[in-house]
Amino acid sequence: MYRLKVNHMENTQADIELRYLLNGTEPIVQLIFEYDSLLIRLLKAHTNARWSSLLQCWYIPCNEFHPEKFKRDFGRDYYLHANSAHAAAILRSVKGRLTANGKIRPTGLFAKPDPGKDEKMRQFRDWMVSKRYSERTVKVYCDCLTLFFRFFREKKIEEIGNADLVDFNNRYILANEYSATLQNQVVNALKLFYGRLEGVKLEIEQLERPRRTHVLPNVLSKEEVLRILRACINNKHRTMLCLIYACGLRRGELLNLKPLDIASSRGLLNIRQGKGNKDRIVPISEKTIEMLRVYYRMYHPKVWLFEGQVAGRQYSERSLELVLKHALEVAKIKKPVTLHWLRHSYATHLLENGTDLRYIQELLGHKSSKTTEIYTHVSTRSIQKIKSPFDDIDV
Repeated sequence: MYRLKVNHMENTQADIELRYLLNGTEPIVQLIFEYDSLLIRLLKAHTNARWSSLLQCWYIPCNEFHPEKFKRDFGRDYYLHANSAHAAAILRSVKGRLTANGKIRPTGLFAKPDPGKDEKMRQFRDWMVSKRYSERTVKVYCDCLTLFFRFFREKKIEEIGNADLVDFNNRYILANEYSATLQNQVVNALKLFYGRLEGVKLEIEQLERPRRTHVLPNVLSKEEVLRILRACINNKHRTMLCLIYACGLRRGELLNLKPLDIASSRGLLNIRQGKGNKDRIVPISEKTIEMLRVYYRMYHPKVWLFEGQVAGRQYSERSLELVLKHALEVAKIKKPVTLHWLRHSYATHLLENGTDLRYIQELLGHKSSKTTEIYTHVSTRSIQKIKSPFDDIDV
């Protein structure tokens, strides 16, 4: 484990632990530390660290992790205490397992599954594609299965039983303190995969999901949203973030928009093939339409409403994330804001303005009203009116 002393105007100390892991099929060096916005900014500024939504952690790909460079570049902003023998051992171990071309030598979980598993995985991927599962779902499910089968690399697919799933959860997911979301995704992938096979030990009807956690959505105040949007100087960047908040869009829904999806005469925005391959319409105000007209006259998109540097090519998800990251830095907002926070804020602010929950459900494209009801727990419209009994006593 590293003991880091940040050489910064904020005199901060932090511990970073390094672990070998798989992010789907990719071998990585996981960076484990308590949340610290300064530390995250330094990691992103001086290393190629990135966030894994599957494992819910920061990591560096093994073939991009160079111990000496990591110490040298990151050392601009912190001092590495020399008395950490364990840190030195980890660095030597990582460096020793890298081949001449920078790839990590396959051992343990990094070893490839047997060819039989590879072939069944290929068939499963092709089947999901033929059933028109989204590209993201195909990737997540296949990554989860790859992770699971590599854990039981000495067992054939037909020999894996329900007890093995319990073992995987205890010895891998819980032991590494991964989220219930990952655990649930593994169950989803196994149910779909094994539901098509015969003569196996795994009884999919008996697979149990983890106990559901009730996590409140992250919501920004209207003032914070305004600061973020005003921080964007580039017209395209500001328009993209504004449209996410103005219409409660998911990231993919924004990037999949085409100019013809804007029905300006009717004041509607057509969202095609959103989550669950569902179409829906949302109202779009004259203010938003005028903003889009200014954007269109400036950029003249060819195919997609928002395109990258190459005409006709869709704007990338990674670039959109970087747009938000830059806006947060300019606005001096240190919260770990994601693009989805703008969607959560849209729904919560609608509720606080008195919009009926049923309409909000339709606008967000939620299948169940229970999903939308979670915003009642973060709305301040009623909560702030509650008077604490403490206010009635004279201390």
